[in-house]
Amino acid sequence: MSWFAALRDTARTGLTLDRALTDPKRAVRGAVAVALVLFPTLALGGVALATSAAMGAFIAGSATFQRSFRPRASLAVAAGAGLGISTFLGYLAAGVPGLFPVLLAVWAFGAGLAWAIGPTAGVVATNTVSVMLIVVQLPVSTVTALGHGLVAALGGVAQATVITVWPIGSWTAQREALADTYAELADYARRLRQDPTAHVDPEPFMTARHAAALTPWQDRHRPPELRGLRGIAERIRPTLAALADPKVGAPEEGPGRDRAREVLAAAAEVMDALARAIRTGDPVRLPRSAPSLTLVGSDDGPRLQGAARRSARRLGGLLRKAADTLDRNDEDTITTPVVGAGGALRKPTIARMLPVAARAVRRQLHPRSAIFQHAVRLAGVVTVSYLLARLAGFHHGYWAPMTAAMVMRPDFAQTYSRGVARLAGTVVGVAVSTLVVQLAHPGQWVLAALAVICIGGSYLAFRTGYALTTVGISTYVVFLLGLQEGNPLVTAFERVGLTLLGGSIALVTYALFPTWQTARLGERLAEWLAAAGRYAAAVIACYEEPAAPRGRVVRSALLDSREARSELFQAMQRADAEPGRHESGLAGVSRRQIDRARAAVGALGRAAVLLEAHLPAGDAEPVPGAGAYAEELRLTTALAAGAMLTGRTVEFGAVRDAQVWLEEGLAGAPAGVQRDVVRAGTRLVGQALRDLERALRGSSVGEGSREGGSREGGSREGGSREGGGPGAAPGVGAPGAG
Repeated sequence: MSWFAALRDTARTGLTLDRALTDPKRAVRGAVAVALVLFPTLALGGVALATSAAMGAFIAGSATFQRSFRPRASLAVAAGAGLGISTFLGYLAAGVPGLFPVLLAVWAFGAGLAWAIGPTAGVVATNTVSVMLIVVQLPVSTVTALGHGLVAALGGVAQATVITVWPIGSWTAQREALADTYAELADYARRLRQDPTAHVDPEPFMTARHAAALTPWQDRHRPPELRGLRGIAERIRPTLAALADPKVGAPEEGPGRDRAREVLAAAAEVMDALARAIRTGDPVRLPRSAPSLTLVGSDDGPRLQGAARRSARRLGGLLRKAADTLDRNDEDTITTPVVGAGGALRKPTIARMLPVAARAVRRQLHPRSAIFQHAVRLAGVVTVSYLLARLAGFHHGYWAPMTAAMVMRPDFAQTYSRGVARLAGTVVGVAVSTLVVQLAHPGQWVLAALAVICIGGSYLAFRTGYALTTVGISTYVVFLLGLQEGNPLVTAFERVGLTLLGGSIALVTYALFPTWQTARLGERLAEWLAAAGRYAAAVIACYEEPAAPRGRVVRSALLDSREARSELFQAMQRADAEPGRHESGLAGVSRRQIDRARAAVGALGRAAVLLEAHLPAGDAEPVPGAGAYAEELRLTTALAAGAMLTGRTVEFGAVRDAQVWLEEGLAGAPAGVQRDVVRAGTRLVGQALRDLERALRGSSVGEGSREGGSREGGSREGGSREGGGPGAAPGVGAPGAG
């Protein structure tokens, strides 16, 4: 993509407005909390303290609108505490010549590193930089600095108090996340009717898992219909795939395939009804046109055979269990543990989260980290913008570094789209608010009331678009700072000019010192390959030792694979918006090859899903050789991931050798569904690995030459075992040896 096209697309994205609004009640609640802090502080403490208190309440309220399943009150308190500390330290540093720019650079660097914890932490930390710049203007005493810090933190406490006293939709986010999971399953079932090898979108499952992490108090008070349903959805997912797949499920054509389509259609209707019931809290109501729930897994009509019949029966049982959980608030039914659900998800306390957050930040402290590079850029642009504005003699010079801080994001698309939206929104907001002040000449209390109204409108527009939100924020700040003395018209021109200055510095800096996501695609792909290999190996190993407690291992490997896949897809979306041509991060590998390799790794994960759908019961017959094959698969995929990053040839000959030995063992095993599923599933794994080899080589290699080479050592001699890499294990021989 050319620079012109990239800038055009990001500008269009930044100025696009959606026809969506935040919940009006939540927007009003946030504005009320600001008013509860602003008006008493203005009456008792004066304009300066009122500015600190109002900015603290505004930023703490903004934190509660970020996408997070933690209690919003705790987010407001945490944001208020950060704002109070930044305000206190800023006022202290302002009294020492030359110290404030140093503190600003250090604080901005820390705010950039906060993105390692998550987007919510990154946004809140960046906002503390803005508040430090706005409220800290003149040196004061230590006592006064402490007072400003306390009233800024008071804004967070006020938001938390109002949220607690006036709860709105306490479980709406959790309901939506769980309902989205069942809606995705319904859509997946319909797609499987036409495409038996379709992939399910794992994002709703990941979101539902985050939403299901609860404190003990929340677990006791959550709606009963939210208990256990996520675990059932996790079991439905592989069952649908196994039923539709022609390798391990219904035949490709004939009465069996028609029967499978009927079952999938019935399941889709049921899951749509489940999603509606979860969203509303009402009982499950199937539409009259929907197939009967008893159709799923019943023996009426054409018979399914073997593994397909087992999948249909399991699917029917899972759907009935989900419907019973929603319809009967029977404590025994609701609290029955669900096999494979992963156990209860306990949300860690703030104290236990701090070491985790510290480790996440520490892992990013190296020059190649995108978060580290963002932190350096943020510290640089904020400090340079501040110094340039001060050298130019602007009275309101903080607008330039504040704009730079709010624009900068860890990737190109967000930085440039927010930059355009920020510039446009600020110009409009400052112009409108200045016009109101010039024409109406409002007093202090009217300005304070206008500021509260504007912040309510800003909260209301959070889902509409950043440009419109910026209009509300700009008018809020102008009215709030209008409480202080100054010429409104001159101030307006300064603010617009400084906004253009700060935004331009941010955009030019990113262009000169970018972090291109395209260059990181190879690393993300390698991480996904290793994670998908661990997941497939964990599932296959269960077939040799059915009685072994491997549920947690399988679940953990699945979550790692999902997370790695999500990071790759996010990087690809960001890379698509980047200008110019950049290397993919793999030596000699094009973006087209990366796309083909991604499809191959996805096929590997899908094979593991099919095998997971038929995990044996504890008393099932072991499948000989499955454990050795699984270990070889885990090691080889880990080594292949290392080979991808170092430019060596990716070979999976050792896995093909293990497949041959496994097939020999299966030939002498008793006939049954488990043996057939393992044979079909491992063959799908082998096909996915061959596709990956072709993708990375960029050519189709003859089947015979690959098989011949693999039997003589293949990946072992070709560098897969030699040279180390992730998961290297010296002395590991052929499956079953040593």
